[in-house]
Amino acid sequence: MKNVTLQFKEGNIFPTVIRLIVPAVIAQLISFIYNVVDRMFVSGIEGIRTEALAALGIVLPITIIVQAFANLIGLGGSPRASFKLGEGDTAGANKCFNNSVSSLVVIGIVLTVLLNIFAEPIVVLFGCPDDAVQYAVEYLKIYSFGTIFIILVQGLNPFISAQGHSFVAMGTILLGALLNILLDYIFISVLGMGVKGASLATIISQFASFVWVITVFLNKGSIFKFNVRQMAIDKKVLGGILFLGLSQFIMTFTESMIQIVFNVCLKMSTGGASSKYTAALTIMMSALQLISLPLNGMGFGIAPFVSYNYGAGNSSRLTKSIKHTFSIAVVFAVLVYSVSMTFPTLYCYIFNAETEVVELIEKYLPLFLMGTIMFPIQMCLQNINVALGQGKTAVILAVMRKVIILIPLCFILSSAIGFKGVYMSEGIADLTAGVITGIVIFTTFPRVIKKRTESLKTCTK
Repeated sequence: MKNVTLQFKEGNIFPTVIRLIVPAVIAQLISFIYNVVDRMFVSGIEGIRTEALAALGIVLPITIIVQAFANLIGLGGSPRASFKLGEGDTAGANKCFNNSVSSLVVIGIVLTVLLNIFAEPIVVLFGCPDDAVQYAVEYLKIYSFGTIFIILVQGLNPFISAQGHSFVAMGTILLGALLNILLDYIFISVLGMGVKGASLATIISQFASFVWVITVFLNKGSIFKFNVRQMAIDKKVLGGILFLGLSQFIMTFTESMIQIVFNVCLKMSTGGASSKYTAALTIMMSALQLISLPLNGMGFGIAPFVSYNYGAGNSSRLTKSIKHTFSIAVVFAVLVYSVSMTFPTLYCYIFNAETEVVELIEKYLPLFLMGTIMFPIQMCLQNINVALGQGKTAVILAVMRKVIILIPLCFILSSAIGFKGVYMSEGIADLTAGVITGIVIFTTFPRVIKKRTESLKTCTK
């Protein structure tokens, strides 16, 4: 604990930033591999390549909804706990942690029941093409049994990062990803279990990550300790967690809504008879994740440092760390953006895409990704915004980008020009929202930091 807080308080800023964001970015890249590996393996199943890929594209927003609930608690509770640590209140930080644990368990149980019972109605409602419904249901029913482990892993891992143990948090993701790859190969390529094998591999690998996370908190060196008494829900503590986590929940949940709207609009504009349009969208969303997830990782990685120094009122260290992180984010985004624009069909080879899907990717991926150049602001700085305790602003910006701009735009364009409008709406919305978000964040950050510093000076007088 002393070594971690000393680094946050007095360590060289740039090396500390690198030490925090690198493992977080690697963890997000591993998460990307983890997310796409099922799609990669099922796209190689002879006879149903496109249908299986489309099925997993339909299930993807459902898994994002699970992640949204994990973010609601984990990314709301961990910065709140970091504030307490910055204030020297270790007991208060532990109460945040234990209230988060009990909340995640309850949510996980509810989601498990709902996803298992209503699997088929859900995938049909979410726009699944007719020829992919069977495979989507098979995957989701098995996936539902691992929901409790998935939500606990994703919800508790931020509390490992909050202690400054970024590499340990990365290990959580790495363990699950490597095991998932191995099991996908065994279940799909060797045993021929098809889509069911992909889902089974996912929940087994998540259970292994769950064991890893629990072991970390049982370790004597952990700042956060399991305490059954503190797991009793405290309305005030939970309210603080939900307030900070709400923006992350909305950002993640609306990401799921967008994909659902995309799938529904594609089905409406093409008649739903073919899976090729949904399969192409699944590949495009994977390309989008390759840019967005590492940028999210930068924001997540620096969050404990930001929250600690915000709590301590150290404006100089706070400002410098944000500038360093944003500069790195811009460089990364430009590089990946340039490659994606120049070689759009590169992603097709990863997913064994059939010719008709490749043609769609080559023509429409550049339009789909054209707004990702704004992601350093929308992803990285938005997460830093939450770390500064600006939940309300982050919620408004998240809703503005996805609900107010993108979703209506998708319906309008797809009605006007067909399936092409679905692919174009993402890029147009990202460019528009990026400009607005940038204006808001760059004008509010200095005021927020100044206000916190002055309030602490007043308290010490």
